[in-house]
Amino acid sequence: MVLGMARHLRVEFEGAIYHVTCRMIGDRRLDQSRLFVDDKDRERFLDCLAARVKQYHIRLYLFVCMTNHFHLVFETPGGNCSKFMQSLSTAYTVYYNLRHRRHGHLLDGRYKAKLVEGDEYLLALSRYVHLNPVRVGGIKDKPIAEQREYLLQYPWGTYLGYIGRRKTLDFVEYAPILSEISGKRRGRPGRYQEFVEEGLVEEDHDLMGVLKASPRSIGDDGFRAWIDELYQELIERHRHPEDAAFRRITEPLSADAVLSVLAEVFDVSVEDFRRRRRDSALRGIAGRFLVRYAGMTQREVAVELGGVGGGAVSRQMRKVGEWLKEASESHLRRKVERAEERMAQLRQSMRRPTGARSPAGAKC
Repeated sequence: MVLGMARHLRVEFEGAIYHVTCRMIGDRRLDQSRLFVDDKDRERFLDCLAARVKQYHIRLYLFVCMTNHFHLVFETPGGNCSKFMQSLSTAYTVYYNLRHRRHGHLLDGRYKAKLVEGDEYLLALSRYVHLNPVRVGGIKDKPIAEQREYLLQYPWGTYLGYIGRRKTLDFVEYAPILSEISGKRRGRPGRYQEFVEEGLVEEDHDLMGVLKASPRSIGDDGFRAWIDELYQELIERHRHPEDAAFRRITEPLSADAVLSVLAEVFDVSVEDFRRRRRDSALRGIAGRFLVRYAGMTQREVAVELGGVGGGAVSRQMRKVGEWLKEASESHLRRKVERAEERMAQLRQSMRRPTGARSPAGAKC
């Protein structure tokens, strides 16, 4: 579930969503240390990006190329963020060094990769990333009307494709974020444009607080705590290395196993977690446990729990997190703690040595 690179440890798992920012290493020989000197560089970078998205089976949601850095937001169904980024960095560096007669590293190897929780944060994050072109240099001090015009002319990102002002790119998946915009599908690009450009007038202070809350994740308290827990496990593993033959890994539990344990602890049926009930904690609890112990995305949880929207799952999970902090919910908190103990025991029983064969038919 958690992997690392030699220079910098990364938390990785199947279905993880990342916001990656990567900057150019300072180089005084180049004008203003420009990662993209001209449009030819930008076009080549996008060619490299498209090829690696296909090669590593990445679900790319959006990107923005700036002068000396870029932003990517993507999902890794294969849990392979580090391999994807390493390949992208290498491909563009080789091209850039040859064209501009330089050598050595081009991109800062300690790129920032924050894990993102769910659809609600993903939607707000997309606005933040798409507004990057008007948040730098002299553009940010111009009147709102000029900022808007600049944004609508900026070609090196996914925003124009989202709002229907440019042909969509075949290596970008637009539907997941647009699906979070309410109303009929035909009108979503226009409403998404309204949503993004509202950010020109008023900054999203809630999101900015979340962005500053953790160097590793973008999400609520529970999600950040979970990612920090995975990160600490990763540090401990590297602090006490074992022989590869005896190192152990943890596979995600199945959704059926997670729901069965929850049903036993909460003394309900599995179907109770799929029923819509006002002020019921069951769906939110199921969502938290399926994300944490089954490695599912919130969209997958939504399907598992009966076709509710990903945003609804996120809200239910957050509401449960708020309830668990209330003194009046000590009974609920004890049950959640008991369920966590049971999940930990079940995961421990499923650990296997790295390199060992899984039983026939087992999911690896």
